[in-house]
Amino acid sequence: MKSLITSPFINGHSIGPKGNELIPQTNPTTEEVFVEVQAAGLEELEMAVQGAKSAFNGWRQRSPNERADMLYAIAHAIRQQKDTLARWETQNIGKPAQDAKDEIELGARIFEYYAGAVGKYFGHTIPVSKKGLNMTLREPMGVVAAIVPWNFPFPIACWKVAPALAAGNTVILKPSSLSPLTALGLGKLAIEAGLPEGILQVVPGRGRLIGEALSRHPDVRKISFTGSTQSGARIMESAAKGIKRVSLELGGKSPNIIFADADLDSAASDSPMSVFANAGQDCCARSRVFVEDAVFDEFVDRFIAATSELKVDDPGLATTHIGPMVSKSQRENAEAFIEQARSSGRQIASGGHRPFERGYFLSPTVVLEPEVGDSCWRDEIFGPVVCIRRFKDEATMLQEVNDTPYGLSGSIWTNQLSRALRVARAVEAGVLSINTHSSVHVEAPFGGYKQSGIGRDLGMHALDGYSEIKNIFIAE
Repeated sequence: MKSLITSPFINGHSIGPKGNELIPQTNPTTEEVFVEVQAAGLEELEMAVQGAKSAFNGWRQRSPNERADMLYAIAHAIRQQKDTLARWETQNIGKPAQDAKDEIELGARIFEYYAGAVGKYFGHTIPVSKKGLNMTLREPMGVVAAIVPWNFPFPIACWKVAPALAAGNTVILKPSSLSPLTALGLGKLAIEAGLPEGILQVVPGRGRLIGEALSRHPDVRKISFTGSTQSGARIMESAAKGIKRVSLELGGKSPNIIFADADLDSAASDSPMSVFANAGQDCCARSRVFVEDAVFDEFVDRFIAATSELKVDDPGLATTHIGPMVSKSQRENAEAFIEQARSSGRQIASGGHRPFERGYFLSPTVVLEPEVGDSCWRDEIFGPVVCIRRFKDEATMLQEVNDTPYGLSGSIWTNQLSRALRVARAVEAGVLSINTHSSVHVEAPFGGYKQSGIGRDLGMHALDGYSEIKNIFIAE
């Protein structure tokens, strides 16, 4: 895989120009278009779905060992192309170089995990009241559509594609229009690794056309979507007409709770990157910080000091912590939240400006003491903006933590185990971290409560979302 793939990758081949829209790919560091990608139209989509449908029976009938060997081969191929894929990611979305390499490595580990899981996912025998044998089987669904976002395009593609393939499904992968390059690369290297044609199809294109068409297509059995809550609602509505299986990982407004007994050195030094990493473009970003009143001033001072040490710069440099935002419009959206907070009289304690004349950079921004009704406190910004509020009693704080339509992630900092467990049980979120900000583990389920989604990615739990359970009773 020596060069960019810039056309839909269907049935083992890059499909040439069909007269459809060309999607310009802009380097957010330079603001320059560096390549155009051929969008898939409805004709290409139909070709992809029918190819995946035709390949399904052959793939599902492969032995567990054969499917596992194929996933291991894809993991190996990813590692061989790690530097190339990481470079594309940095160029395409401004991902800092080391982060990009780490995420490509994560993709390889995900394929290895599900290669190892293929032979360990099975049904059960169940004692029932009637005489006979009752057993369950886990069977693949068929053609699965995986619709992935632009903020972590490669690892999220992998954590949808790998378990779906492991369970015996075929996959239509639809990347974001802002970040299609590594998804197309994954399609190509999977073929080069030996995956038969039709089992993984990659269809770049506009979500309003391709994403919604996949949601309505009668031959697509399952939609796995990661993206905004608004887009997820549209997909769910479209999929409902065909009673399709749907899993959704959507928005977040995650809390970071700092108690007075916490290790403030660790909490303050670790917390900035829990919200500013990836330029804040993370559904798990801990963008609402609750600090117990007794340590509020000290924590804020330490947090701002730690933030000032983060280097915002060219993402191609190994020393860069924070690169540009993905697009002009994404930065302008974040700036609108900052300006609204400023005009409401909130203190902008740090950042809030463009550090360079060129590139979609925005300095990490700290807003102090917002009101609970402020948009910067309530709404997902998806940019490098954090709001910090003090609290005096645990009960009121927990009411505010849960007063949100979201429930994806969060962190709790305390040295009291009983308090950590009590608060973790009370917070309405699918993924919580205590005395750390680590949200994503290949081996553990990832997903949210409320409007943050339905279903779980990662871990063995993900396989449940890509299989049907069949019950069989044999009478004596």
